[in-house]
Amino acid sequence: MRHSTAHVMAAAVCRVFKDVKLDIGPSTGSGFYYDFDLPERLSPEHLPQIENEMSRIISEDLPFERVVLSRDDAEDILRKADQTYKLERLEDIPEGEEISFYKCGDFIDLCRGPHLESTGMIKAYKLVSIAGSYYRGKETNPMLQRIYGISALNPKELRADLKRIEEAEKRDHRKIGKELDLFSIQDEVGPGLIHWHPKGARIRSVIEDFWRAQHFRGGYEILYTPHIGRAELWETSGHLKFYRENMYSPMDVDGSEYFARPMNCPFHIQIYKTHKRSYRDLPLRWAELGTVYRYEKSGVLHGLLRVRGFTQDDAHIFCTPDQIESEIRRTVKFALDMLGDFGFKEISAYLSTRPEKAVGDENRWIQATESLEAALKAESIPYEVDHGGGAFYGPKIDLKIKDALNREWQLSTIQFDFNLPEGFDLTYIGEDGKEHRPYMVHRALLGSLERFFGILVEHYAGAFPLWLAPEQVRILPLTEKELDYAKSVEENLRERDIRVTVDGKSEKVGAKIRRAQLEKIPYMLILGPKEKEENVVSVRCRINGDKGVITLDDLALSLAEEVRNKTITSKKED
Repeated sequence: MRHSTAHVMAAAVCRVFKDVKLDIGPSTGSGFYYDFDLPERLSPEHLPQIENEMSRIISEDLPFERVVLSRDDAEDILRKADQTYKLERLEDIPEGEEISFYKCGDFIDLCRGPHLESTGMIKAYKLVSIAGSYYRGKETNPMLQRIYGISALNPKELRADLKRIEEAEKRDHRKIGKELDLFSIQDEVGPGLIHWHPKGARIRSVIEDFWRAQHFRGGYEILYTPHIGRAELWETSGHLKFYRENMYSPMDVDGSEYFARPMNCPFHIQIYKTHKRSYRDLPLRWAELGTVYRYEKSGVLHGLLRVRGFTQDDAHIFCTPDQIESEIRRTVKFALDMLGDFGFKEISAYLSTRPEKAVGDENRWIQATESLEAALKAESIPYEVDHGGGAFYGPKIDLKIKDALNREWQLSTIQFDFNLPEGFDLTYIGEDGKEHRPYMVHRALLGSLERFFGILVEHYAGAFPLWLAPEQVRILPLTEKELDYAKSVEENLRERDIRVTVDGKSEKVGAKIRRAQLEKIPYMLILGPKEKEENVVSVRCRINGDKGVITLDDLALSLAEEVRNKTITSKKED
């Protein structure tokens, strides 16, 4: 249905404008888009005009007719229509594969389908935005114009989709990040490179401290490794062969080529190789918050969600075949517990299995895949199997969470690797006194801190739970007479590791409360003459309003318990 609506939109654009060149128009998770090369620049004012023409096409109830043509006939049609992009797309179709077009009325498009029976079956749609898109995603290619839309089974579902889009725009981490002064991206420094402001950096620090504590508790050791490495290292790992276009240009250091690291794993492997390992040493669980650098095209950069420099919560497990199943179960449970602490409870998984071209012993693949599947079943996680979808070097699990808008995000990955232990000749001495190849597992729980933080901002709409909030408490003295008492309360709470500030501005307390609410401060302490005299505070909660008068000791105990329990309020923010 969504793809058919994209097709109708393309037909409408061809009716409204002349000399339209078509590229592609796929459906997406929530709608569709189509890329055009047009003689004029589109604006939002054009969308109603295109929608009106779509309405006419739908009311005509035109059938979608599938036409199969020979390659010569297909080329002839596209050349006569001067559809240069479609001609290039035609070249992508392998020899011997069927070439199909779809017609509705006088509009015909190279397309493999499928489509609805007719345009009249489309019941509800809306064009929502326009964006630029490089042809085939390459910056050196022409910039096309992309029209996005949504399509639903009925008007009620369409209204719900539009409401979700509106809510997503309100929660956009770039918008909230600016409003709450969390981070920025500076043109003078470069796109895709994040500057963490004090409040954003405070949240990141909380996340990192929690991450480290959980890893130490979970039997991991923390590593720190270099940001650059010799070219030979990346040749052995295979990155220069398979990943060079995403690596930054080499730098000359004492006559040798060095590259900024795109991944951390080769460095962890080098640490493994500093000693001869015994089966008694295994498993080794090594984790690092390692910053990596990858070239991403400017057209795909997106706030914190797609960047060029980011910090992975990376870990590698080296173990024996006998240990692998228990290690995978342990890792899956670890991921679920950590994601749950951040408020994500609805989690599903994808299990990707051995592709046709793969490295490593087949029995190892079977054991690895079975251990991944057993862990998912043990934790009762719903999952789908992507048969043959694993990397050439090992099977994997991808864990996906749903946020407050019911959007799915892929976060945790548990990936076997049979390639790097072979390439770097990793061994351990077994009980039999002989050398054996260890199992190696790449593992990330949060993905990257930048992307995870962007997801958190949108999930909570910037209203973080107390344990994550950059400022947990704001003290609001009624007048300057209470300012000294406010400062003493601030000092008292800060000594108890509570993140607190004083709003000492000479304004009415109502204005201070409104500002604190807009800045999404969890708790406000209102101090007047009575509070000062009795050495207490009046507490106001961001969610539930006034909470009454309380002593500092009782307040500190209450806040500590909320932080310890990582309490997540379910009440909707205003």
